Amino acid sequence: MCTTYSEYGKDKCSGHYIRYDVIYAVVLGRLQYWISQVHAKNDSELLQRLLKSGDKQREKENANAKKELARTEKRLSELDNLFAKMYEDRVKEAITERNFAMLSAKYQEEQTQLENKKQELQAKLDKSAQDADEAEKWLALIRRYTELTELTAPLLNELIDKIIVHQAENNENGSRTQEIEIFYRFVGKID
Repeated sequence: MCTTYSEYGKDKCSGHYIRYDVIYAVVLGRLQYWISQVHAKNDSELLQRLLKSGDKQREKENANAKKELARTEKRLSELDNLFAKMYEDRVKEAITERNFAMLSAKYQEEQTQLENKKQELQAKLDKSAQDADEAEKWLALIRRYTELTELTAPLLNELIDKIIVHQAENNENGSRTQEIEIFYRFVGKID
C-alpha cells in the first residue's frame, strides 16, 4: 500500500501501473549491467564514475556550503570581538547597563543561530566526504555477485533502496514510455 494513500487517502495517491515482467526485466538488466561493470573495470575507475554521477550538483552544493561556512565563521569571530569591545565599554562606563544587556542578548541570540548553522554546514560537508566510502561499500556488495539470472527479495533488499515508477506518457508517434528510477543502497540513483 502506498504511504501517500495511508496518510492522505485515495484522492492523493498516484500509483502508476507497470507490468511485473517489465519492472522485473528492467531491474534485472540494470543489476546485471552493474555486476558486469564491477568485474570488467578497475575499482578506481568505477568508483570515479559512481562519484561523478552526482558530482556537478555535489560540487556546487559543497562550494556554496564552504562559502557559507566561511561567512558564518567570520561573523562568529566578529561577534567575539564585539563582545570583548562591548565589555570594555561597559567597564569604562561608556555604555549603559541597559544597552549592554540589550546588545548582549541580541548578540548571544545571533551567536546561537550561527553556531547551529555552522554545525549544519559542517555536517553537510562531512556527508559529502562520506560519499566515497558509501560508493566503496556498494561496490563491495555488487562484487559478491558474478552472474545474476533472477531477482530475489534478499538480493533486492541488499542492493536496492527504492524503485520509483513514474506516470506513463504517450509520445507523438503513439508509443508509450514510462520512466523507472532505481536508487541503489549507499549510492542512490547512478544510472
